[in-house]
Amino acid sequence: MAKQEDIFKNVVSHAKEYGYIFPSSEIYDGLSAVYDYAQNGVELKKNIREYWWKSMVQMHENIVGIDASIFMHPTTWKASGHVDAFNDPLIDNKDSKKRYRADVLIEDYCEKLWQKAQKEIEKARGRFGESFDEEQFIATNGRVVEYLSKKKEILERMAHGLETGDLADVKLLIEELGIADPETGSKNWTDVRQFNLMFGTKLGASADTAMDLYLRPETAQGIFVNFLNVQKTGRMKIPFGIAQTGKAFRNEIVARQFIFRMREFEQMEMQFFVKPGEEMKYYEYWKETRLKWHLSLGLGKENYRFHDHEKLAHYANAASDIEFNFPFGFKELEGIHSRTDFDLKAHEQFSGKKLQFFDNETNSSYVPYVVETSVGLDRMFLSVFSKALQEETLEDGSTRTVLKLPAVLAPTKAAVLPLVKKDGLPDVAREIIEDLKWDFNVAYDEKDAVGRRYRRQDALGTPFCITVDHQTLEDKTVTIRHRDTMQQDRVAISELRNIINDEVSMRNWLMKM
Repeated sequence: MAKQEDIFKNVVSHAKEYGYIFPSSEIYDGLSAVYDYAQNGVELKKNIREYWWKSMVQMHENIVGIDASIFMHPTTWKASGHVDAFNDPLIDNKDSKKRYRADVLIEDYCEKLWQKAQKEIEKARGRFGESFDEEQFIATNGRVVEYLSKKKEILERMAHGLETGDLADVKLLIEELGIADPETGSKNWTDVRQFNLMFGTKLGASADTAMDLYLRPETAQGIFVNFLNVQKTGRMKIPFGIAQTGKAFRNEIVARQFIFRMREFEQMEMQFFVKPGEEMKYYEYWKETRLKWHLSLGLGKENYRFHDHEKLAHYANAASDIEFNFPFGFKELEGIHSRTDFDLKAHEQFSGKKLQFFDNETNSSYVPYVVETSVGLDRMFLSVFSKALQEETLEDGSTRTVLKLPAVLAPTKAAVLPLVKKDGLPDVAREIIEDLKWDFNVAYDEKDAVGRRYRRQDALGTPFCITVDHQTLEDKTVTIRHRDTMQQDRVAISELRNIINDEVSMRNWLMKM
């Protein structure tokens, strides 16, 4: 655990030191759970967003995008269920005065049971080698069966308590399991209570006539209320999808783990409208498709897993999370949900307007079912950044800090370095910059010895360093250094664009799906 904590601390400090993420309003001592994306962070975030948008919208003929307003009519949130049901179960420790989400405390306990089962499985794999039958071992080994069945039993009991509102039993479960305050070890808990997460605000010139509004807690509802507008103007036929990226706001009382859980965050969501009865087919399709998208970034298949929900939201008939192995363990990265026809029917009821699709083939109308994919852009940023940050020991015994970002997402694709600041080398380096900047984000770096500049660009995550030396003046060639392997090749200046493009092209990366 200490090692994981150290890794996480390194992630947070590196993000600040190298211009990726700053604490918000830091000169005023900051604002809890609010962060600013710095000069490199905003580029990485933009590239992640574009990578998602290209794969989701540009590569699908039947998916289009919108950008709905953050402010929506307040009845929207009554119809969606957020006014009455958008709550977190909170519990306080009486000794430490710390506040926690009760469901997260229980889920973290269950995660430890899962880890114990995995240890038994890995030990058996080492004993039996290639002849190891994992499925049979999981089904027959006493310890593994006990760990996994206990995990399932706990999660089912928690889900039942939250669904029925039996918060007393949720507290009793925490006490029976002996769950302690993670920071102090105290087990002196208050009762569990629900807390609504929406931020309220007002719209109007005077306090007397102002309308009560909410900052949207999710982007999905902007898609649902525009369903018919998009369908008609785009002449869309079922099945089709509507995608959106944008800010959402939640008054997280327990906001920890850096940008993993913030009060102001960004979502990348797509709502896929299907014929009733076909939702499970598309639910499975999007589970598979979205996992392939994540795997295309090369962060390691072992760092992803599916977690099927025991407790379903009021609108869903199936739900699964793609979880990622963050420095603090496996946590939700993306949700895939079969939302049934709840949203459109609810908005029909509250607005009095029909939100249906007319099927010319059957000459009838129906309310479509919806399959949702929803990934947090900030969590996506953290998954990429935390796995990319590595400390390497080199052959000569020295170490380097390298940010092995997927080249397609890296903020700066190449740094151009004149070997010395004289003899016309900076002029040639500037000419290369002027040519490449039309296609890529590139940087110029002339300070310090070239070896130190390499290390600086490694830590920034720049995939290529291009060194201009005296030979360049003779034959118009440069040295191009690859971040991950540190291999150096001599190439013609005229080849640089193609070499870089081969490594950073979204086309090449997405084709891995």
